[in-house]
Amino acid sequence: MSVQRRKSKIGFFIILPSLILIGIFVYYFIFWTIRTSFSDWNSFSKLLRGIYNFVGFRNYQRIFLDQRFQTDLWNTLFFTLFFIAGSIGLGLFLANIIDKGLKGSRFFQSLFLFPMAIAFVVTGTVWSWIFAPGNIPKDPQGINLLFKNIGLEKLQWLWYTSSESIGHFNLALIPVIIAAIWQMSGYIMAMYLAGLKAIPNEILEAARVDGANERYIFWKIKMPLLKPITLSTMIVLGHVSLKIFDLIYAMTGSGPNNVTDVPAIYMFELTFRSNRYALGSAISVIMLLMVAVIIIPYLYSSLRKGVSS
Repeated sequence: MSVQRRKSKIGFFIILPSLILIGIFVYYFIFWTIRTSFSDWNSFSKLLRGIYNFVGFRNYQRIFLDQRFQTDLWNTLFFTLFFIAGSIGLGLFLANIIDKGLKGSRFFQSLFLFPMAIAFVVTGTVWSWIFAPGNIPKDPQGINLLFKNIGLEKLQWLWYTSSESIGHFNLALIPVIIAAIWQMSGYIMAMYLAGLKAIPNEILEAARVDGANERYIFWKIKMPLLKPITLSTMIVLGHVSLKIFDLIYAMTGSGPNNVTDVPAIYMFELTFRSNRYALGSAISVIMLLMVAVIIIPYLYSSLRKGVSS
């Protein structure tokens, strides 16, 4: 047996336990969830007795006709759009500021990265205190109390308890989006900062010698070179937003009239509070497909680039 073949065999046996565990706890459970979504397991007794009746797409039909789930899809759409735009915009802005090497940049770099070390549950709890409306205008809390103390009572608002909306956009999502952007913008800043540091200084100096100003250099040179990072951040943020649960659950829950509800919260309540496992599984499969729509094209593109290079 050659040395290379022996190394490959040893390597395979080293990763074999991980492959077995992933196969059981990831792919088998995905298969089981899909199987459950096509059943009538909407009671605990049926689940315990193993009574499995195939019902086809009936659970999916009920879910898509459900008014609450339709609201969840709209909430997810708006949350995803504003969350991605806000996180990328703020992260890119911070990366540019720090990249200039101003005094104290390293301190602020660590400060902006700090939210990444905090769990979404903690972030949700803290921001729920900040945006707690209290009894406005007489007995406000959180940021409303700050507005009162500085004489800006007109800015007091119900925040995540508001039931106002513009079209299908529930305004109660705004505090949730702000909290999510705060959590992830530091990570996006780190990615862009790494990309900016990797741009050869000779290219930027050559552009300056040719008379290009900083705005032209940013939009015509830096941004095209940062395009792969922008795509990666959109994939990561899109993936996070589609399966977001802990932040919103800790901060607002589903909110009044489900104004801050998302599919993950609905799935959790159906499955673990109402014992409607089949309907909960159907929502889980829909969420899996939504994430797959984003992830699979990206993986396919990455693999093609890897093969061609």
